[in-house]
Amino acid sequence: MKIDIDSWGRREIFNFFSGMSDPFYMVSYTEDVTALRRHTKAHGLSFYYSLVYLCTRAMNGLEAFRYAIRGGEVHLLESRTPSFTDLKPGSESFHIVTLPCRGSLGDFCREARELSRSQDCFIRAAAETDELIYFSCLPWVELTSMTNERNLDPDDSVPRVSWGKYLEEGGRVKLNICLELNHRLMDGLHVGRFHEALSGLMEALD
Repeated sequence: MKIDIDSWGRREIFNFFSGMSDPFYMVSYTEDVTALRRHTKAHGLSFYYSLVYLCTRAMNGLEAFRYAIRGGEVHLLESRTPSFTDLKPGSESFHIVTLPCRGSLGDFCREARELSRSQDCFIRAAAETDELIYFSCLPWVELTSMTNERNLDPDDSVPRVSWGKYLEEGGRVKLNICLELNHRLMDGLHVGRFHEALSGLMEALD
């Protein structure tokens, strides 16, 4: 759906940041993932795939994360699709897996594992659109912040989400999550709403 920028409540902010060659910003914050870690251990699920699924669900529930800039116009997407880095067992070279966020958490984890194991190329170019969310993970280090490579295109509307190794502290499991976003489309308020949505999804796990 195309947004009427002239009547859009964000028009002035969008126009202000549209004058910048680099309108992107990065936010890193700490998320309590205790409930998710407990759930994945109890059900034998991948913590990584599960968090990709829940982050996508959280973003798709928030309008600001579904805006895309196309030729200077703003469109509201129906949903975004996760596109995430992964490693095959024993490999030192990552590849990028793109998979619709559908079905249950368990269904997604199983489908992601099967697709990743069977994929025989670095990336499937046909799946690369502006309707994605890019996910990266560095599970070997406790990540405090991270930026991602990108073409210098101020219309780039794809959210980037990264995290590293989680830390167990005082009986809780904590994880630093890094978001890279286009300031033309969203602000810190929307980061806060993403955090609230993601926390709610994790706490609702049985």
